Amino acid sequence: MSDESDGDPKIYLLPNLMTAGNLACGFFAVLTIFKGMQAPDFGEAKVFYEQALLLIFGSCLFDLLDGRLARLGGKESPFGQEFDSLADLVSFGMAPALLVSKAVLFNLDLPDRLAHAEPGVGWAIAFIYLLCGAMRLARFNCLAMSGKGSMSEFRGIPIPMAAGFIASLTFLIIHLHNTDRNLGMWNYVLAGAMLGLSALMISNVRYPSFKKVDWRTRASLPVLLVGTLVVAALINYYWILPAVLFSVYLIYGLVRPWISTRWRRGVEEALADEDEAESS
Repeated sequence: MSDESDGDPKIYLLPNLMTAGNLACGFFAVLTIFKGMQAPDFGEAKVFYEQALLLIFGSCLFDLLDGRLARLGGKESPFGQEFDSLADLVSFGMAPALLVSKAVLFNLDLPDRLAHAEPGVGWAIAFIYLLCGAMRLARFNCLAMSGKGSMSEFRGIPIPMAAGFIASLTFLIIHLHNTDRNLGMWNYVLAGAMLGLSALMISNVRYPSFKKVDWRTRASLPVLLVGTLVVAALINYYWILPAVLFSVYLIYGLVRPWISTRWRRGVEEALADEDEAESS
């Protein structure tokens, strides 16, 4: 059956409601960042920046749910795909770029002869990230429409994971420095990370999608135990563990071509294969 009726695309409630939640988190993250920009000192602005970071993490959660709900009910649609990309550009493109440029890259401590260009350098790095994220989403949609997309892997790191890495690293840096805006070498670390992620988003590096892992996926008791421990650690070490997990995913995609096919399949497809075997 066609996805369209009388020329109007079908709009499925629950998946698109999750996408709307993603967009709402991104929108309020941007508003919160603007509040932080108006604070007289970094100590007061820090509270707003941390709230914005939590909202970006909330967007990640909604983005995870919308696709799972759509695939679970067989309700994937062109409308949902386009809506999701637009929401992602706000939540994982605009919000992280604005946050990092004002919370961290605002003070890069460039040499004296380049000091006049300091604000522009921060904005330029943030815009490059946003531009590459937009191109990453456009390429993904083109591949999906042409039927050349893959369910098992992404071409280039997906923008929610890039935003999650940037947000978690920024959260860790702000937490460590409390009210001190002079972040020293961390300014350059985060600037380099944003440029590196920008290149990865439009690269041909393959990252696993884990799209086959959904509500029907079954797991063994050891896997369930490990998952529970990870969730508990995330709650207890919320300032550092997200950065570690996003870093593991980022690095895994880079070293993945050199990992044996058998080991890679065991990591990426074990849960999905088990679920398919149970349901066949």
